[in-house]
Amino acid sequence: MFVAVVIGLLLLYVTWSLIALEINYQRAASMKIPLVRLPIDPLNILFQVFESHIWKVIDQLPVASFLPTWARYARRGWYFKDKASSHLRYGPIWALVTPSDIHILVCDPEAVREVFSRRNDFIRPNKMYKLLEVYGPTISTADQSNWPRHRKVLATPFNEGAMSFVWAESLRQTRYLIDYWAKREDSKDGSSSTSKDTRTLSLNVMAACGFRRSFDFKSVVEEEATTGTYTYRDALQIVLDNAILLMLLPRQHLTYSWLPQNLRVLGKAAADFQLHMTSMLEEETSMMHQGEKGSGSLMTSLVRALDTHEKDDTRATATKGLSVDEIFGNIFVINFAGHDTTANTLAFTMILLAINPDVQDWVREEIRRVTKGLDVADWDYEKLFPQLTRCRAILHETLRLYPPILALPKWTTENPTSLRVGDRTVVIPPRSGISPSVLASHTHPDYWPEPLSWKPSRWIVSDSTGAGEVMSVPQHGTFYPWSDGPQNCLGVKFSQVEFVAVVACLLHTERLSIVPNAGESTDDTLGRVRNVTEDCDFQLLLRMKHPEKIRVRCSVAE
Repeated sequence: MFVAVVIGLLLLYVTWSLIALEINYQRAASMKIPLVRLPIDPLNILFQVFESHIWKVIDQLPVASFLPTWARYARRGWYFKDKASSHLRYGPIWALVTPSDIHILVCDPEAVREVFSRRNDFIRPNKMYKLLEVYGPTISTADQSNWPRHRKVLATPFNEGAMSFVWAESLRQTRYLIDYWAKREDSKDGSSSTSKDTRTLSLNVMAACGFRRSFDFKSVVEEEATTGTYTYRDALQIVLDNAILLMLLPRQHLTYSWLPQNLRVLGKAAADFQLHMTSMLEEETSMMHQGEKGSGSLMTSLVRALDTHEKDDTRATATKGLSVDEIFGNIFVINFAGHDTTANTLAFTMILLAINPDVQDWVREEIRRVTKGLDVADWDYEKLFPQLTRCRAILHETLRLYPPILALPKWTTENPTSLRVGDRTVVIPPRSGISPSVLASHTHPDYWPEPLSWKPSRWIVSDSTGAGEVMSVPQHGTFYPWSDGPQNCLGVKFSQVEFVAVVACLLHTERLSIVPNAGESTDDTLGRVRNVTEDCDFQLLLRMKHPEKIRVRCSVAE
């Protein structure tokens, strides 16, 4: 009886899916653009849980050539392997049609610009980001009416005045990193922990610059803290390492004694991080009440926003500042977004530099020319950062091929929405998903010569005098790793300054290289490294699956 009920429900679900798929297909057909039926809803929770396991089984079977065309789009993060292939096949605009939705993908530069700039026509689907509310409402989950309030508060501390501190702290952490690598007993054999080390570095920079919690470079705590509390840095590291679990499991229930130890460790770290946020909030509030300026960090701006919110709370719904829950929610999101994105980009960059010694020499020549023999401790942000164009070129080229975020979904309103694509106007049905195709735009041969090659020099052109170098500006709508338009990333400059400081400090005195495996030729080593950098998954952000398979040696440069 039970089996019959299960089979019946399964057949009912399949029937409903096929009917819903055809209904959506007919809606999408009105656009007169290429359509691909995807009979599985990729946003279905059950599918998301089991998707990776399903593909592990399928990939072990000799069935690749028999899979239907739509199967490639059922993989999470399919954009990375696909790059511009689907747009070269279907054109500048096409759509995936699922039983639940229509998902339109756009690669036309002008259409991409329109999607980003028309915030009221193409809406951020805040419900899709609800999982990010681990500690409270955030700018990522705010609706159209509340988003400007969050943005106004959070934009304040990311101003130019804070960049000198970001620069100095990034240089300090990089010096610690170089020293850490040099003192390792196996330093001659290289490090297989490059990805973990860049995460530690980036976390320390964020902790110091955003919240004035300064830490020296060291490995994170891996054992459970049975007494006392985790430090701010260690609690945050554990929270970020297990962010997906926290988004799925209520953190308040992760401290039960009968749970597995790894979940109890996560529960304690999550609780300790909340304690640290509360403590920082109270410290800043106390300083403000005593008439002091505060630390000048992100938390200072958040406390001022809380004060504004409480004064405005006499209304039924406060329209200014942020509540305590919103402050805690945004602290988590800022750390999550600002930490892993830069850390992953640095990890890709260090490996790419290690297999491109000519690029290292090219960048080092600029660094030494610009710094003119100054000790790193005397490097001035305002003087040096604008001149390090080749370092910024490396950042842009790495982000072009390995953007941390592969999808920037938007949603149309309750009304049909027109979008100009090339020489025609497409009328998009109400409540349809639409996404600028990040990697397709970044790797389309119409916009980028040798699109799949990592060539930082493509970003450098001669200035108006012909004597200097400046960054080239790509066609609008062909490069947008930080999103674009009014809802672009708040931390663009923060990430640029941190990245440039790290690369400049590292390559100023050091050289990176790959340690070959036993009996491996140079070509074999290069092939292995490229395979690792292309073997990525997408767990909220793009990352290498097995960066530990590559050992990077850091040695003194000539």
